[in-house]
Amino acid sequence: MARQKIFDTAVKPERAILVGVITPDETEELEREYLEELEFLLDTAGGITERIFTQKLQRPDGSTYVGKGKLEEIQAYVKSEEIDMVIFDDELTPSQLRNIERELQVKILDRSNLILDIFARRAQTAQAKTQVELAQLQYLLPRLTRMWTHLERQKGGIGMRGPGESQIESDRRMIQNKISLLKDKLKLIDRQNETQRRNRGELVRVALVGYTNVGKSTLMNVISKSDVFAENKLFATLDTTVRKVVLNTLPFLLSDTVGFIRKLPHHLVECFKSTLDEVREADILLHVVDISHHSFEDQVRTVNETLKELGAGDKETITVFNKIDAYKPREEDEEHTLTLADFKNSWMGKHNSPAVFISAQNKENLDELRNLLHERVKAMHQLRYPNIPALDESQSSNDTDDY
Repeated sequence: MARQKIFDTAVKPERAILVGVITPDETEELEREYLEELEFLLDTAGGITERIFTQKLQRPDGSTYVGKGKLEEIQAYVKSEEIDMVIFDDELTPSQLRNIERELQVKILDRSNLILDIFARRAQTAQAKTQVELAQLQYLLPRLTRMWTHLERQKGGIGMRGPGESQIESDRRMIQNKISLLKDKLKLIDRQNETQRRNRGELVRVALVGYTNVGKSTLMNVISKSDVFAENKLFATLDTTVRKVVLNTLPFLLSDTVGFIRKLPHHLVECFKSTLDEVREADILLHVVDISHHSFEDQVRTVNETLKELGAGDKETITVFNKIDAYKPREEDEEHTLTLADFKNSWMGKHNSPAVFISAQNKENLDELRNLLHERVKAMHQLRYPNIPALDESQSSNDTDDY
């Protein structure tokens, strides 16, 4: 009997190189952090980083992002190593994208395009899928010309005009019509969500916010005893999840939202503003911070700036420093393992009051967080409803509900 051939049907991950520009406004260390984040984004999307190229410039080259010599160096590496794609750390203009593709002859992505790809993979609900599709079409529209570079642009003479220009205009109108339809669809979804929020009653609302991959979903699961999807990847949570939680017989609503990120394209922020209604309408924010990340201070600034952009910068906030189990002290404290008291007395605790230090994964110091959260929710309830008792014995179970 002949042996059957076994074929490897697994899809090989795409191999990529990353490219960044260091301008006078950025240090080499900051650009390295950006590129590390870009590498993590690529890993989340299922790709592999083979090499990173950087160049110091006053500003990115308007034609090819990097200089001619650097582009030739990248081109040589792409050809010799048979690289599948090149990803740039900033959003490329349509002309930059067209020129770079012509030179390198491989797939070219920028940070925005990569984030959109991850969002498309993560979207589960109709709202998230609609928002992602809208953002993708808005990104594509000004770059539509490059889709038709394979068509010959013939000049002169009756019957000698190429089809490219008319086809581009046709596609542009089609995309604009689709964008208009998607915006109308989002307005309808937003109205439905607004009705749903009104039907939840007048419970105090608490929203988890923070940079992507800081442990918000893990903390959501711990507090609400639910099973929200959590993973060590960027943008593991894209759809907003709301649960009813009861702490010491006091019920409130807890929502988990999409994480923020540096260099998030403006059109993406615009498309996802409706998803972040839970943040704008929350009474209390739990700002979760990954204290083990070497640049968590920069992440905190990014989140605060985004909250201000959303009109939620002045809400009552509890800073939750997560992952204390993975925290590595700075060089001057290398020999000293920090205790909870050390964390509280540090600048992190003193400059972010109220603040609490926990490990959601290992369930460390969660009682302090629960007690603090209970106090704040109770105070908010009594302020809003001075004649209604905050404690409701009829809802003393720890069950949670989906909304």
